[in-house]
Amino acid sequence: GSPYPFVEAITYFTRSVGAARSGDLALARKDAEQLEALHNALLAAKNTYWATEVEVQRLAAAGWIALGEGKPEEGLKFMRAAADLEDRNEKHIVTPGRIVPARELLGEMLLEVRQPEAALKEFEASQQREPNRFRNYLGSARAAEMAGDRGMAAAYYEKLLVLAKDADDARPELVSAKRVVAQR
Repeated sequence: GSPYPFVEAITYFTRSVGAARSGDLALARKDAEQLEALHNALLAAKNTYWATEVEVQRLAAAGWIALGEGKPEEGLKFMRAAADLEDRNEKHIVTPGRIVPARELLGEMLLEVRQPEAALKEFEASQQREPNRFRNYLGSARAAEMAGDRGMAAAYYEKLLVLAKDADDARPELVSAKRVVAQR
């Protein structure tokens, strides 16, 4: 194993969630098992901060795997547990920002299961801790749109465009954001 299991965990986490979201549940499970092993190693080393962060990742991966298995209630239960645990584990000032906040992933999962009002609530809660995130503004806009609130959708798409003013204009997310804002 690596002398930095929490760094290794980032790779397993991103791969597990990505695999689950793209339908490769076998790979997702394999990487999630690695997260469990790294969590146990960090607990054994009495590194509670990073053990908790890796447990957040394991719960999030488990959530997306459950959703992929057609168990949305279980998926949401795992994702909520991940988000709540992450909220309780205060990020240390010198640690890097999280790859993707668990509460934001919860918002994305709620969109997948067509619960836009609940999704928007989670995206907005995530903005309190992790402001100015592209995926958050995009998720918020899509949730508002799905909920039928065109004004709020346009407002979030506008924030997205401001945030990404120097980004590649051809990004599909920005193309649709410009379209919605133009129709205001």
